[in-house]
Amino acid sequence: METKTQTDITWKIPEYREYERSKKWYMISAAISAALIMYAVVTSNFLFAMIIIIAIITIALHDNKKAAALDFSITENGIRIGEAFYDYSLFKNFWIYYEPSEAKTLFFEFKNSLRPRLSVPLQNKNPLKIRAILLAHMTENIQMENEPLSEQISRIIKI
Repeated sequence: METKTQTDITWKIPEYREYERSKKWYMISAAISAALIMYAVVTSNFLFAMIIIIAIITIALHDNKKAAALDFSITENGIRIGEAFYDYSLFKNFWIYYEPSEAKTLFFEFKNSLRPRLSVPLQNKNPLKIRAILLAHMTENIQMENEPLSEQISRIIKI
């Protein structure tokens, strides 16, 4: 069991990003989905049609569920997200993307390239304080000045 030190910082984060989607978003998504399914049927690509249908069902089920709030902690020994603990040795680096009008996100890149990047919303936390704490344990990727393209696209199309 870890003990809390003065350098520990904790805040609540959502389990996943939730987006406000308008009726227009759903109408456009339905039109694109219908077009893709028609294309799949015309080209006899039934596996692709099934993938689109599964994606539609997944998004519909996901929209009806509220994201749980998890405790996120930066500790002396590593990072804790809910019940999961990640030792600093698992990470290659971190960086902070801070554009108040767009996004305020802390990113962690794992050494294992098969693991996806970990993105953590900063909420109302001071990015300079978080950066100072993390620099004592891992390197910062100073070349990453922007939000990753996958995060930008995800935020723009609200998925």
